[in-house]
Amino acid sequence: MGGTQFIGRHVVDALLERGDEVSLFHRGITNPGLFGALEHLKGDRNVDLTALHGREWDATVDVSAYVPRQVRTLAEALGGRGGRYVHISSTAVYSRRSATDMSEDGPHVELVDPDDEMITSQTYGGLKYLCEVATHEGFGPGGPSWSGVEPSIVRPTYVAGPYDHTGRFTWWVRRIGTGGEVLAPGPRTNPFQVIDVRDVAAFITRLAHGDAQGTFHLAGPPPPFDFADFLDEVVREVAPAGTTLHWIAGDALVRAGLSNVELPLWEGVGDASLNSLDPSRALAAGLTMRPLHDTIHDVAAYERDVRSPLRGMIGLSVTREAALLRELG
Repeated sequence: MGGTQFIGRHVVDALLERGDEVSLFHRGITNPGLFGALEHLKGDRNVDLTALHGREWDATVDVSAYVPRQVRTLAEALGGRGGRYVHISSTAVYSRRSATDMSEDGPHVELVDPDDEMITSQTYGGLKYLCEVATHEGFGPGGPSWSGVEPSIVRPTYVAGPYDHTGRFTWWVRRIGTGGEVLAPGPRTNPFQVIDVRDVAAFITRLAHGDAQGTFHLAGPPPPFDFADFLDEVVREVAPAGTTLHWIAGDALVRAGLSNVELPLWEGVGDASLNSLDPSRALAAGLTMRPLHDTIHDVAAYERDVRSPLRGMIGLSVTREAALLRELG
C-alpha cells in the first residue's frame, strides 16, 4: 500500500531482491514512473479500493495508513485475501517514558477526540496508535481480514537514507559538509536515535515472509547515544577541515523562536526519552543495523549525485545561522 516514496520504495527493492512478485497500490501521484515493470493498481485508499477486489496475496505491507479508518477499510476490502499484514507505525505512539520502561509495551498516547482525523504534530502519535488498534481488530483473530496469522507492527524512530523526502537527516549532512561555524542546538545530552531506511526495509521483508512476527520498534543506535554523538559522527564523516560545532543552549534557542523546522531532528528542551528506546526485541527477531557512519556516507554520496530539494523551509538559512551565532554564541 504505497511503495513509491522513501520507506515504501526501499521495501519494494528489498522484496524484489528476495525474488518476490510485488503489486503496488497507489494514487499514481508520487513518483508515478517508478518500478515500471511491476503491477500498479491505481486507486485512492480513502475512497476506492476496488482494484484489490478478487485478488489474493501472500502478504500486505502497509506504509501509507495514517488514520484508523484507512486500516479498517483495507481489512474489509481484502477480506482475508491479503495474507500476512505488516503495518508501519511510529515511535510517536508512545507517551513519555521512564528510564526503566523502554520496551514496546510502554504507555501510549491517547487522542482527546478519537474521531479526529486531522493530522498534526499533536495528533500524529495518537492516530498512529489507533491505526495499530485497527490493525489488530481488522487483521487479527475474528477480524474481516483474519488470515490465520497475527499481524505485525513496526515502530521506526527517525529514518534516514537515500531518497529521504523529509530532508531532516539530509540537512545536517549537507550543512556540516559545507563546513565553517555550525550552530549545534543543545542540550548536547538529548538522547537521539535514527535507523537506516534499508535496514527498516530488510526487517519488514522478514516480517512479510513470516520469518518473525510481533510488534517491534526499530531504533538505533542502542542507548546511550545523544545528539552530540550524532553531530560528532557527521563531522567525522563529511566535515571539511576547520569545521567547528558551536553549541547553543536549548532554552536560548527556544526564546529566539527556533524549532525542529529550523533545526531538524532537534528535540528542544523537553523530554527526549522517546529517543532512547531498547531495540533488543527487534534485534532478537533478525533486525540488523548498519553503522551510522555508513548511512551518513551514503546520504552524502546520494546528495552529490542527486542534490535533492529539501522539503519546504526546513533548516536554517546561512544568514539566520550567522546572526544566531553572533547573538547567542
